[in-house]
Amino acid sequence: MKAYPYRRLSGAVSLRVTAVEVKVPGASREPLDTKAFSVVEQVVALGRAERDDWESARLKLSATIPASATESNGYWGSVSVVAVLTEKATNARTTVALESRTEGGREWTGSLDLWRSDHLDRAVLAVHVIATVDGVLGRVIATSEKEWIVDLASKEPTRQRELDVIEVGFREGPEWLRPFKEVPWIVDTSGELPAVHVNTDFEGITELVGGSGSSPEGLVRDLLLAQMCTDVWTAVFHTAIGDLEMEDDGTPLFPHDWRGEVLREMLPDVVPKRPLEEALSEVHRRRTGTSGWIDLQPRIHFAATRRADVPKALSTTIRGLDRLHQGSDA
Repeated sequence: MKAYPYRRLSGAVSLRVTAVEVKVPGASREPLDTKAFSVVEQVVALGRAERDDWESARLKLSATIPASATESNGYWGSVSVVAVLTEKATNARTTVALESRTEGGREWTGSLDLWRSDHLDRAVLAVHVIATVDGVLGRVIATSEKEWIVDLASKEPTRQRELDVIEVGFREGPEWLRPFKEVPWIVDTSGELPAVHVNTDFEGITELVGGSGSSPEGLVRDLLLAQMCTDVWTAVFHTAIGDLEMEDDGTPLFPHDWRGEVLREMLPDVVPKRPLEEALSEVHRRRTGTSGWIDLQPRIHFAATRRADVPKALSTTIRGLDRLHQGSDA
């Protein structure tokens, strides 16, 4: 918990995106449909824009702050509300002041312009309540409880990113896939998001992956997908830990993109009961040192299988096959 040397505002501060518009060169702004943003997930998906050449987006915002912030006998003076959009990958930062629209100063509205050339992947949007406290200007007395995510590429406004699955024949497909023509799939972590390339030349794989239900094929499919997800989690963890940026004192930093999300998700199982920053330093020390890295491999495999739901998939398959056998015996 962060401590502040001045009195902070109690109560919830909420932020909402109420509309999204995009602008292409030489044209007026066009509103995106409401499916481009989710108030439940608190995500804006700019990939839903009909044009790929948009250059800027305008987010219309609404914020609600506790009434005590602007009470005449309160602790704070010169109260203002600002929305801040940041992206660590590019160090981009955009700040706009919102305006009070209601008596008492609880509701604040405004708009923020995002320039596509300033951003790379995902930006986060938060609102801060600023005030004068004990004669000191510019104190942050409250911040929205949950940040919005502004995703430049996604077509669906979800916080959890979906894995990209690509079906392609390895035998005559892209050159880099041809040496792997005998395996059913390959995990590629070189892009902006990890991808699984499923080898359609592997006999029966397409039909099996597309199966469903409680038939033997459906049960095997669920187990197969769990194994595929295990491979993915293992691969992305090794990719994420393999190329970390460092502070001047040698402390490793969490990556800004999906790699950082993967590490935050898996480290509690890889190095349990340790703060995330300490766990990251421990794994980095073992990977780059002379010992300890091999000892971590079972923990990494454990973390991957948990997130792939392998125990559940295996138990479901065993029970399902048992029921099918009982039905055959009857």
